Amino acid sequence: MKKILIVDDEQDIVESLKFVLEGNDYTCYCAYNGEDGLKLAKELMPDLIILDVMMPRINGYKISRLLKFDSKYKDIPILMVTARSQEEDKLIGEETGADEYITKPFDLDEVLQTVNKYLDKANIK
Repeated sequence: MKKILIVDDEQDIVESLKFVLEGNDYTCYCAYNGEDGLKLAKELMPDLIILDVMMPRINGYKISRLLKFDSKYKDIPILMVTARSQEEDKLIGEETGADEYITKPFDLDEVLQTVNKYLDKANIK
């Protein structure tokens, strides 16, 4: 079963993502701040990370950069989730190595489709 790490300081977002993803046969691990998220990413080696930008301790951009520039973790797809939809925020996200940029409020089905695309389950319902 594919492992997904969800890192977001908003518990309701984490819970709704976890509910939808686990309902589609993914195993989810959750962290509610950047520090724990980075630690878990290194311990778990997840198949994919859903990462919020604005978080306590370490922000999502920094986590993405730390993981993407480390050969051990660089191939883990990162879906960056943020309430900030400005173009320049998207550019920063891309510069830090994020594979996708999803703005809040998001559609859970769209997030699921994006996850499936990266984890090769696109055609399985």
